[in-house]
Amino acid sequence: MDSQKFSSLEKIMDLLWDAICVVDVEGRYLFVNAAYERIFGYPPSEVLGRRMIELVHPEDRDLTMQTVAAIMDGHPQPHFQNRYIRKDGRVVHIMWSARWSEQDRVRIAVARDITSLKRAEAMTSALHAISEAAHAADNLPALYEEIHHIIGRLLPAENFFVALYDARRHEVSFPYFVDERDDAPPPQSLDSGTLASELIRTGQPLLLTPAQLADPSRPLHGADALHWLGVPLVTQGNVIGALVVQSYSDATRYTEADQELLQFVSTQVAAAIERKRAEARLHHIARHDPLTDLANRDLFYQQFEAALDNATRFGGNLALLYIDLDKFKQVNDQYGHHVGDQLLCAVAQRIRSQLREGDVVGRVGGDEFVVLLEHMQAPADSVAVAEKLRVALNEPFPLAERSLHVSISIGIATFPLHGEDARELTRAADDAMYQVKKGGGNRVRVATQPDRHADEGAIFG
Repeated sequence: MDSQKFSSLEKIMDLLWDAICVVDVEGRYLFVNAAYERIFGYPPSEVLGRRMIELVHPEDRDLTMQTVAAIMDGHPQPHFQNRYIRKDGRVVHIMWSARWSEQDRVRIAVARDITSLKRAEAMTSALHAISEAAHAADNLPALYEEIHHIIGRLLPAENFFVALYDARRHEVSFPYFVDERDDAPPPQSLDSGTLASELIRTGQPLLLTPAQLADPSRPLHGADALHWLGVPLVTQGNVIGALVVQSYSDATRYTEADQELLQFVSTQVAAAIERKRAEARLHHIARHDPLTDLANRDLFYQQFEAALDNATRFGGNLALLYIDLDKFKQVNDQYGHHVGDQLLCAVAQRIRSQLREGDVVGRVGGDEFVVLLEHMQAPADSVAVAEKLRVALNEPFPLAERSLHVSISIGIATFPLHGEDARELTRAADDAMYQVKKGGGNRVRVATQPDRHADEGAIFG
């Protein structure tokens, strides 16, 4: 072919939308048309003589070399796909049609940029995956983890966190936080000035570069992060939180296309989180006393049965404390039921404050509370705990612009001394509590053993 015809052919190839590449037996570029720069970001002068594999995404290089070997063995590949790293650092998805010319000892390939198609497929797949996760996840932590995996298939998300806004407390918390350098931060005020709180407050996405992140007036989680992308979680017109990804390396940068992807799935994510939170609220309401937020009868006795099963199998002591407020009806009659409700809430809070984190407290009647004590060194320890509660609840309660004084009656039953199941232990503790009330209240009484007389139970206080 003479030089004039070749020049004309080059001009025609430069008009094509797809890139045309010719590489030698060592995989070095011999020729690329003008479209190569549009797709890969490099002008022809910067790639001629360079090995093709150097520009392939590191994760796709092994598969690419296997495919190259097949092509050079005489097996053309009309629909091979892989990823390349553009000159600007962005990842592009390429569909290749390639074959080997044994006569010329070159590989000829046509490259089509299918990044937009791949992104559309990924977005559709992500929406389906988020919807399935909202149904399948057992709880919110499981949902957050699955959302992390889904977003990680769309863009780099090694460092990812979910921030949620509690409007009642005017507070931002971080229920899911995965970061290679930082631990999850504590809850913070919406006015804290951090990037996460700013994003939630304004409801606007933030895509920040190293120069912008260097501004000390905008503190962030991950103090030396170089690239930061966050989008608000919005449902029914309200901002409920944010999704954030960040990077500590220039090798992982975020673009406007990444922001578009994250924003696209954020609405579905917000809906999924709200749905799971609503389910969690309903589940909580069904198992807790609506006034004091203590475990209700059903939840308490589920936990009681589980503790008894554990003690029966592996040994150990546990105790049931049955608590009743003395003369609570007089408080209702004198000050009204609203003050009585406030008192019950204050009593519940004070009981919880005197117990260990693993102890279980429930409200099983109007002014009746139950406490389950596990992992005691000896049954006598329950008496010390009960007396501690009695003394604490004898302290005045500042309510309704007055100081209210109450006392309590406590009955104690321990496993296995006073019974081997929940029914027997409850009856024993309840009977002991009523013996205290008959004697004037404000005391602690241990239940009698089944083979002893009712008046032989020990009384304390």
